[in-house]
Amino acid sequence: MKIKNLEIVAQPQVDLKNVSKEEVEFEFILTLKPTVKLGKYKNLNVKRESTKVTKEEVDKAIKEMQNRFAENTIKNGAIENGDIAIIDFEGFKDGVAFDGGKGENYSLTIGSNTFIPGFEEQLIGMKKGEEKEIKVTFPENYHSEELKGQDATFKVSVNEVKQIVIPEIDEDFFKDLGMEGIDTKEKLENQVKENIKAEKERTSENKYIDALLDKAMENMEVDLPQAMIDEELHRMLHQYEDNLKMQGITLEQFYQYTNSDEESLKAQMSEEAIKRIKSRLLLEEVANQEKIKITKSEADKEASELAKKYQMKKEEFLSAFGGIEMVQYDMQMRKAIEVLKENK
Repeated sequence: MKIKNLEIVAQPQVDLKNVSKEEVEFEFILTLKPTVKLGKYKNLNVKRESTKVTKEEVDKAIKEMQNRFAENTIKNGAIENGDIAIIDFEGFKDGVAFDGGKGENYSLTIGSNTFIPGFEEQLIGMKKGEEKEIKVTFPENYHSEELKGQDATFKVSVNEVKQIVIPEIDEDFFKDLGMEGIDTKEKLENQVKENIKAEKERTSENKYIDALLDKAMENMEVDLPQAMIDEELHRMLHQYEDNLKMQGITLEQFYQYTNSDEESLKAQMSEEAIKRIKSRLLLEEVANQEKIKITKSEADKEASELAKKYQMKKEEFLSAFGGIEMVQYDMQMRKAIEVLKENK
C-alpha cells in the first residue's frame, strides 16, 4: 500500500504509547520499500542449456505407458523374476517369532527389492501351495535395533502366483491411451518425443531465468529490512501449511514427524525468502528503469486469454489470480525478465 507516495512493504507495527482521559497516543512504525541500486542487468553472458531427446528416453517413456496399462493375470507355473507372489509369511529369530515379522496374503513383486535382501530371490521357482523356509540376514542399517545385522528364518507359503502382462503397442493400446490422432507406433514416438522436448525446454528456460536473476542480483545493492523478510517468511509458511493440508497433514503433525518447530522451519526457508524478495525488487526496478508499463486494456486482454486457456470464466480467473492489478504486475515482471535476456 502507499501513503502519500510512501510504499509500505510490511504490516505496520503499532505500539500504544500513552493513554489519558483526554487522548490516546499510538506509535506507528512503517517499513518502507528499500532503495535498489541496480548493477549490470543486461548482457550477463548467461548461457541457456541446450535440449535434445534421445531414442532411449522415448523408448523409456513408452515403456512406462505400457506399464501403466499392464494387467495381472493368474499364473499356474513357478514364480519368476517380475511375477507377483501372494504369500503368507512369519519371521523367526533364534526360533522365536518377532514383532512385525508376520503377514497374510501379502502381494510381493519379485525383483522390487522391497523385502530384506535375499528374500525375494529365494521365492523364485516356488509354486502355488508350496511352503519353504527362507534364511536371510537383516541389514546393519535396519530400523529395528533388535534385528539389525541378525540372522532370521521366514516360514513362507505361496497362496497364488500372478504374472504382469505388458500390453502390445497395437490398436487396443492406442485406444486405451486416448491420445488424439495417435494410431501408429511412429506417431506415438513422435508425440512422446515432442512432449519430452517441451518439458526439457520448460526446465531449461526456468534454469536460464534463475541464472539470469542470480547474476543480476549479484550486481545489485539493496539493504533488506528484517520486517520485509519476516513478512515473506510468514507468507511462505502459510503456503507450506496449505501444501501439507493437501496431503492430509497438519503443520503440527509435520513438526512432530520431523522433530522440528516453526523457528527451525523458518530458518530453513530464510535463504529462499531473501532470494524471492531480492528478485522481486530487482525486476521492479528494472521495470522502473526501462519504463515498462502495462495498461489495463492489455491486462484485460491477457486475463481473457488465460481464462480461456484454463477453461474458466474471466471473473473467476481474476478472483483466483488476485484481480486485474495482479495481472498487470505479472505481465510487467515477465517483460522485465525479457530485458534480462537481452544480449547484444
